[in-house]
Amino acid sequence: MPYIDIPSRDDYVSIWYITNSEYGNVGSFDPERPTCILLHPLFLDSSWLIRHFDDPRLSQDYNLIAFDQRTCGRSRCRPSQWHDSYVDAADLAMVCQALLLPPAHILAFEGISVNAALRLTALWPEQVLSLTLCDVPPPTELQWVFHAYDELLQLWCYAPDLDSFEHAGNEVVTFMTGESDNLDLQDDLIAYWEKYTPPTKRLQIVELVNIMMNRTLLKPEELASITCPVLIIQGESSTTAPLKYAEKLKQHLINAKDGPRLYVVKGAKACLNIHPGSASIVNRVFSGFLAQQPHSRSDLLPARMSIRERSEIALSKLADLVGDPSIAHRDPRSSLSFSCVKPDVAKSQMENLLFYAKDLDQAYCPLGRDGRPMRKYSERKKEAHWFQGDKHGNSYIDTSELKAARNFKYKISNSKSSNSPERPVAGSLTTNKDSLVTDEVAQDGRMRRTTYSASSVDKHVIKGTMQKVVTQSAHLPKGIITKAMLPS
Repeated sequence: MPYIDIPSRDDYVSIWYITNSEYGNVGSFDPERPTCILLHPLFLDSSWLIRHFDDPRLSQDYNLIAFDQRTCGRSRCRPSQWHDSYVDAADLAMVCQALLLPPAHILAFEGISVNAALRLTALWPEQVLSLTLCDVPPPTELQWVFHAYDELLQLWCYAPDLDSFEHAGNEVVTFMTGESDNLDLQDDLIAYWEKYTPPTKRLQIVELVNIMMNRTLLKPEELASITCPVLIIQGESSTTAPLKYAEKLKQHLINAKDGPRLYVVKGAKACLNIHPGSASIVNRVFSGFLAQQPHSRSDLLPARMSIRERSEIALSKLADLVGDPSIAHRDPRSSLSFSCVKPDVAKSQMENLLFYAKDLDQAYCPLGRDGRPMRKYSERKKEAHWFQGDKHGNSYIDTSELKAARNFKYKISNSKSSNSPERPVAGSLTTNKDSLVTDEVAQDGRMRRTTYSASSVDKHVIKGTMQKVVTQSAHLPKGIITKAMLPS
């Protein structure tokens, strides 16, 4: 089986990988071809890189290998409060050394993979021939994205039934991809999450979201240590990874060979590896970039030093880069030794994991008895309902009322002076859409997540048609107000 174990005293992790070789393993790689390592995007796994594995521009000329990160896909790990992007980078380095992989070209998609690839290149430069980053995220999370993660985490982890889980999944699809009416994409993504990350595996989601929400920015010294060729491919219209942050990263990679390059995919919103058109553009640009690099072989040769010896060197370098001498004396056999999570953050993350571990055996599973999704999202029952939402999540009775309200607001806005200053919307979290998360906001979010209780939600909710609601509500004791009785 294509698993690689990383044994250590304080950690357990088994990494799953796939290849484009004839027998699905590294031993059948063509030594004449260069090797490329592909890193999957957030909330997905290596199976979603199929558009790159099946493209002859890559599969015919390169040995391809992709890993599932420790909390994703088929990989397995023990939950840890110390998990961050440095730990992901250490996992990659140790797995590559265990497989005797030659130096490779890296193609990383989105937040966690991009952060892990940058740290891998800084600490193990001999493993990386070139670095290609797709959809570079902000150095720390945008505040509106941070709060969106917060809300989606509760919807996802505590979904009580299939409708609720599908609703949470649809929200995540819209948030990730910017697509709200692509039924095929919704079906595929929600079915994948039902199988691999249902509420019964919510600890993986919590740990994954912790990495993104509590990440720290890379220091200029770390970015300056990257000397290999770098290509950045960025979607022009991405809301979660705005173009300006890719441009800022390009400015900080001052020692990249021949200078970092930036390619902008016109009109692309997000998820460059999922949309067929964007994925094809990425393959074309990436293959053209690789064609300009010196040719390298993929001979599987024993390393000149052991994994432990090489990890000791990497720990010493990390200690110098982050200014913490104690890191150099940690156990080099454990990936968790590379963690740069602060003690107070680690304490909060442990509290989060313990909190979400409560009643885990009672969590809802959206799969049928055969272990498969019970239905497609697009095949859910669509009947006339008094509380039916549209594709944008709006619940309404008559669309004409919404149109009239929009026309009224439009007339009111036109009647105002064009020179009048705009005021922030009441109750908005921030007046600046591009505001980054600070340590105070992150700490507040960690504390808030441990005070949420699924049992605090009003249980007197009657699901069904209006006739059922009216009939059953007549038998409720006086003084009890249900959510079904509240005006929409």
